[in-house]
Amino acid sequence: MTIEEKVAQLGSANPSHFIEDGTLDRDGVEAQLSDGIGHLTRTAGEGDLDPKRAALLTNQLQEYLIEETRLGIPAIPHEECLSGYMGPQGTVFPQMIGMASTWSPQLLESVTGVVRTQLQAIGAVHGLSPVLDVARDLRWGRVEETFGEDPQLVAAMARAYVSGLQATDTVRGDGRDVHATLKHFAGHAMGEGGKNRSSVQIGERELREVHFYPYEAVIRNVDAASIMNAYHDIDGVPCASSEWLLTDVLRGEWGFAGTVISDYGSVALLDGEHGVAANKREAGVAALEADLDVELPNTDCYGDPLLEAFEAGEVSEATIDTAVGRVLRAKIETGVLDDPFVDPEAVPQAFNTDEQARLAQKAARDSITLLENDGLLPLGDDLDTVALLGPKADDDQELLGDYAYPAHFNQEETDFEATTPRDALETRSADAGFAVEYVEGCTTSGPSTEQFEMAAEAATDADVAIACVGARSAVDLSDDDLAQRNQSMIPTSGEGSDVTDLGLPGVQADLLDRLTETETPVIVVLVSGKSHAIPEIAETVPSLLHAWLPGEEGGNGIVDVLFGDHNPSGHLPLSIPKSVGQQPVYYSRKPNSANEEHVYDDGEPLYPFGYGLSYTDFEYGELELDAETVAPMGTLTASVTVTNAGERAGDDVVQLYQHAENPSQARPVQELLGFERVHLEPGESKRVSFEIDMTRLAYHDLAMNLVVEEGPYELRVGTSAADIVDTAAFDVTDTKAVPRSARSYLTQTSIEPIS
Repeated sequence: MTIEEKVAQLGSANPSHFIEDGTLDRDGVEAQLSDGIGHLTRTAGEGDLDPKRAALLTNQLQEYLIEETRLGIPAIPHEECLSGYMGPQGTVFPQMIGMASTWSPQLLESVTGVVRTQLQAIGAVHGLSPVLDVARDLRWGRVEETFGEDPQLVAAMARAYVSGLQATDTVRGDGRDVHATLKHFAGHAMGEGGKNRSSVQIGERELREVHFYPYEAVIRNVDAASIMNAYHDIDGVPCASSEWLLTDVLRGEWGFAGTVISDYGSVALLDGEHGVAANKREAGVAALEADLDVELPNTDCYGDPLLEAFEAGEVSEATIDTAVGRVLRAKIETGVLDDPFVDPEAVPQAFNTDEQARLAQKAARDSITLLENDGLLPLGDDLDTVALLGPKADDDQELLGDYAYPAHFNQEETDFEATTPRDALETRSADAGFAVEYVEGCTTSGPSTEQFEMAAEAATDADVAIACVGARSAVDLSDDDLAQRNQSMIPTSGEGSDVTDLGLPGVQADLLDRLTETETPVIVVLVSGKSHAIPEIAETVPSLLHAWLPGEEGGNGIVDVLFGDHNPSGHLPLSIPKSVGQQPVYYSRKPNSANEEHVYDDGEPLYPFGYGLSYTDFEYGELELDAETVAPMGTLTASVTVTNAGERAGDDVVQLYQHAENPSQARPVQELLGFERVHLEPGESKRVSFEIDMTRLAYHDLAMNLVVEEGPYELRVGTSAADIVDTAAFDVTDTKAVPRSARSYLTQTSIEPIS
């Protein structure tokens, strides 16, 4: 390979360079790909191509690379796929904060199996998900993309996501053919002020034990193939040029052998935003020297600037060769080097199937979390009139997360169709015989109250009112937010949509106030990626549900839960505060943070981590241990019997926490060790057991060595971090350093039926 051909493998190109009106521009192809290319950036999604057309054009691009470049090396086509393949006709599942609310890694693995199938069909072999950021500042717009506030839950869900996406190929038959990307490495959720891309100031111990933990767990458990750096700096060092982060920790300590790809434009930001590079050439060298292999979404600071740096002796060919070797290995692993082509005629079989729709509906309803219920729910069909109100009740896009194709750039017009709450409710009403009166009431963010009285009249005349409210989600990268603040549908959740207020946007809270002035009971359904601080609403309404951003089958999922066709089983993956100023309220704070209070607020969240109600009642037996003392490298089994004491079948999430009684340094008040979602018929009991490797208790001592510390510990079992049902004590007999090769990351669980 010539040096030009090597450097070309470290670059990328998006379809704006060579696709026009759905066809390839030959001049653009030659300008971008004549020396080869590492990645093709979102050819289908960004090119707005239907799946069959995407497969055809991807084949043509690969054919050019094979037939008309000297080396004939195909590219790695990548696509976004957070809540489903992010392109035309991709199945849209719940946003990941909703999937985290299911506490079901198995369900998520099934979801990403569909994503894998759709990516394969269009010729893509690399997906830019999942997000492993541990979210503890809820002002950050991208909280919705995460699996919540706890590193254990994040690790378990991320492992499942990767397992589904990187599963052994069922189409080619030649092994793993889609690479997953863990992002945004690392600590991206903790930017100053809750702002995207802003600086992160976290000590190394917290970085390792909270924000690094999910990455390390997934890399070591399921061999994740790719990592994406974060935009921000940590203590002044940008992640895109951090040799400590990308070389010493990622590759040196954890043995990661895959590719590191840049978050879009992050290499250029070393010059344009961070100011640590004087120009593109310096930025490219700094990123490459830090072991960042591929620049996305286009070749900007690599390519010619990197060639100039090589000629000037600023970067060695050996450094370039190392990165090229990783890219070529990825092309071997994904199968594109052997055969990058797909069958366009077979593409329709991978999209819009009944099975995919059923899975999307199951994911939607399993994610819905019941927060308040005074007995009003579930509703019966013996109603005369239901008032359906609010800006989230009849808008397809309002059901979607920011990385769903129709919502990604806040597009007002798409061909996408979803089942809205109105659609689902009117379908049910046609069979049951009740009437549905729909009034929007207000928009998500606009100031108009003109429809308030219409909404109140509809509520007054109805047996029950259902109000669907929340924040609009999209990627908002504009610089003119102040000028847009009175627009009717400005996004206040999603990338670039960071906020200083966690209440409902616009006049939605005022609409709910007006509705509760009527004598009609009001059910509030939060259709939002935000954790809204709404204590007054929670105290006022008889029933409150959080449906998150439930995807294309969201309306069916919501109505299934409201009418009892599905017993709600979601549990919160994060703690919901009473106000934005009460933060942080995550459950695993250290004692002084957890116990101190503000003048007008205590330290307890409005709803705790792990919380979720059901239409049935669950009873727990005693927490039993198989030993009272355990060696630091030993194992302990904790078991509890759970019984459905109600009259409806339902799922509960059994949660196991640990507390160090007398640690040598300030530790979290408790930490999640494991969990298990268990289904129980009425009157049924099951025994849930947790096999706990004592290395799960390890933390970094004063010398930053990973150790299991001797002393007393308490295990706690409950239905949330605040609702502990029983406890049991044990002692670790000695203090011992933990070799990384011997560390356990995820607790094994088992379920035994009890006759």
